[in-house]
Amino acid sequence: MAFGNLSAVRSRAVRGPPLPKDAAMSRPVRVAIVGAGPAGVYAADALLKSEVAADPGVSIDILERLPAPFGLIRYGVAPDHPRIKGIVTALHQVLDKPQVRFFGNVDYPGDLALEELHRFYDAVVFATGAVADRDLGIPGIDLDGSYGAADFVSWYDGHPDVPRSWPLEAEKVAVLGVGNVALDVARILAKTADELLPTEIPANVYDGLAANRAVEIHVFGRRGPAQAKFSPMELRELDHSPTIEVVVDPEDIDYDEGSIATRRGNKQADMVASTLENWAIRDIGDRPHRIHLHFFESPVEVLGEDGRVVGLRTERTALDGTGDTTGTGIFRDWDVQAVYRAVGYRSDELPKLPFDAMTATVPHEAGRVLEAGAHLPSTYVTGWVKRGPVGLIGHTKGDANETVACLVADHRAGLLRPAGSPAEDAVVAFLEERGVDYTTWEGWQQLDAHERALGEREGRERIKVVPRDEMLRASGSSLTARPEIDPAQ
Repeated sequence: MAFGNLSAVRSRAVRGPPLPKDAAMSRPVRVAIVGAGPAGVYAADALLKSEVAADPGVSIDILERLPAPFGLIRYGVAPDHPRIKGIVTALHQVLDKPQVRFFGNVDYPGDLALEELHRFYDAVVFATGAVADRDLGIPGIDLDGSYGAADFVSWYDGHPDVPRSWPLEAEKVAVLGVGNVALDVARILAKTADELLPTEIPANVYDGLAANRAVEIHVFGRRGPAQAKFSPMELRELDHSPTIEVVVDPEDIDYDEGSIATRRGNKQADMVASTLENWAIRDIGDRPHRIHLHFFESPVEVLGEDGRVVGLRTERTALDGTGDTTGTGIFRDWDVQAVYRAVGYRSDELPKLPFDAMTATVPHEAGRVLEAGAHLPSTYVTGWVKRGPVGLIGHTKGDANETVACLVADHRAGLLRPAGSPAEDAVVAFLEERGVDYTTWEGWQQLDAHERALGEREGRERIKVVPRDEMLRASGSSLTARPEIDPAQ
């Protein structure tokens, strides 16, 4: 059977029979990167800039379980942050290199297991990120109306694998956490649907937000302004909406010696604290929606009635001199009907790889995967599955450079386990024989053009396609028929 994208994939392939293992040094090094988000693409870029790319050369396949590339940028960044989404331009340049191929809609381990990856590649780099919500072990956290921020982000970003609707009946909402994700959640809940309409949100998200009843959002942090993890620019953007009033209680502006030292040693922390101070002393306006930023309030229980959220209980905390806090024994109940926890992401365990359940990361040494204290041959990690979900997107470049340096050193030392079927066409034939409905880089360009055409009809840059089957159809995937898609549909 002939498949639609085979010619496009083979246009970058090295033809000919598989090389014997003793010829591995005379051919390009074959590397699979599992995950097409920033971490995976940065790893590909580091490989392309390494000495291996010049001698003996490198051939990279990026495998992604979703039909489209870019991971966190496409499905984890709020739609009203086009500046951050601009990172896609840089990632696009890497994926456009002739040494790189993209295979979307390919699942690990369902479509390609670890032993199969090692059949086709000399080295495998896992860059699967962190997409699940961290647990928060307080009573009531599992009540109806209590949500993980990651799930909400996936909904408003049009992720194909989440429900198309979201319950938005609550008028008063609590958001737990003082990082950028908490800001995104609070801002999306507080903005009107029409404010977000110029972005790429699909119709189901617009309709859901148009029915949103939230008018009062409370964001809670257990420590003080100097310890908040907001980025200065993202914090200031919170105040740009003509419909949102940001409120900070003057009593929450407090610093101890540790906090002062943090401000002196961290310019971003100082800018955040200064912004919060200015908001605390200004008069409160009359914009219809309010976001209250609360500090020194530690959530201790989600209150429920008949199985649903009816409130949040917090304990007032106080600085202990080091910048950390202790409980005061003073509790307060807040009238809210929904709670969103934005306390961090968590990586999923990867089958056939070791996993540290406490840190939700793969054990490693400088990116080399460790199993029972020994390096797992030809197997590496980078990004959040390597170091945990901390830092900004750009910080994954350092991870990639470290991991790739180890991979290159292992190649030079002859420590990589040579692929049994190193010809580039071998994995294509395997996927086709298994009936995997994969997409390609050329297919992404088709989907990208389709989404832009949808947006152009409404005077918008793009409207994101949500259903997986429609993404595959627009991408001209390997098994899906490829009729012309009318942007009006």
